[in-house]
Amino acid sequence: MKKLLKIVSCFLVICAAMFFFGYAAEAEEPAVSAYAYALYCVNTGEFLLSQNADERLPMASTTKIMTAILGIEAFQSDNEETVVTITPEMYAEGSSMYLAAGEQLPMSELVGGMLMVSGNDAANAVALTVGGSFEGFSELMNEKARSLGLENTNFVTPSGLDAEGHYTTACDLAKIMAYCMENNMFREIDSSPSITVNFVSPSGKTQTYYNENRLIREYEYCVAGKTGYTDKAGRTLVSCAEKDGIRLIAVTLGDPDDWNDHKNMFDYGFGLLSLEKLEMDFTSLTAAVVGGEKDELKLNVGEQPAVCVDGDSDGNVTVEYEIPRFVYAPVSEGTPIGCLKYYNNGVLAGQSEVTAAETIAYNEAPTSFLENTISFFKSLCAGRQAATGEPRR
Repeated sequence: MKKLLKIVSCFLVICAAMFFFGYAAEAEEPAVSAYAYALYCVNTGEFLLSQNADERLPMASTTKIMTAILGIEAFQSDNEETVVTITPEMYAEGSSMYLAAGEQLPMSELVGGMLMVSGNDAANAVALTVGGSFEGFSELMNEKARSLGLENTNFVTPSGLDAEGHYTTACDLAKIMAYCMENNMFREIDSSPSITVNFVSPSGKTQTYYNENRLIREYEYCVAGKTGYTDKAGRTLVSCAEKDGIRLIAVTLGDPDDWNDHKNMFDYGFGLLSLEKLEMDFTSLTAAVVGGEKDELKLNVGEQPAVCVDGDSDGNVTVEYEIPRFVYAPVSEGTPIGCLKYYNNGVLAGQSEVTAAETIAYNEAPTSFLENTISFFKSLCAGRQAATGEPRR
């Protein structure tokens, strides 16, 4: 009996331990003090955390994310970088680069200073240079928002100072930041701990500005971000972090503890997600051949990408076949034929090159017009099937 009791006791302890550690291993959602927040996975286009994330709210200086990308795209489309001349109408209350009338500096350096210290004067300078007027620039900002599919964002000022009708949502801000992070210059500037601005006039003048985004220094995976504050908006923060190929964006609006909240949100997201290399079976993939010694060409699919998955889920991976319905002989082994594009929840995750797996010579045997016609339509039908078939995992 004593042995039986010991066995039962050990069993219960083991079960309790398994339950405890199994429960602890599951990622627990962090407590976030923001009124509205969102954690967005760029790899999958999904929101992992959110609260009041579609409510229209003031955004303060996180507005400057949009101002910066429009300034960058404006001069990237020119052959020569725009040099901005500072005028008195560019002055603004609040945070500043302390630019003086008559000073001149390149647009890229102006954008850099604006992102580092949230200069309202710099935001106004970008707006008047790119848009011609504050109204014209706000139209450009809203056109860009519409092009990104954002229906709950409206810009009035380039700086984010409070204004009637100036609002966004946590979800929309995350998508704006995701778009901006695809621009290499934006990413390079916004990830810098500091920048030194070189003025065109006065000649030789330089000024160093330090990034106000503390997460760049305090959180090892943070690669970009923008702070903001007004009495109406409270503390606002947008930040981007990357780890092992996974890119996350956190947004908090009205948050008294934003630095810690962003760290905890990122830790949660990275604990939840992982990258797994696809191993889809394309061994049966073929293309039809016209005028060859064989009617069907075997195809090789190159290296497949890794996709972001949540726990035990394989995600929602679909494949788009960019392969011609048929190819003309002769075909040599290794010849590029097309590619496969992989989408994870509708977001492009990568692609593989498709090449010929064999050599097929031209069929020199004489054939009738009817035989050629039949062969062509057989190839057309076979090619349609090859290009739309579903792969096996």
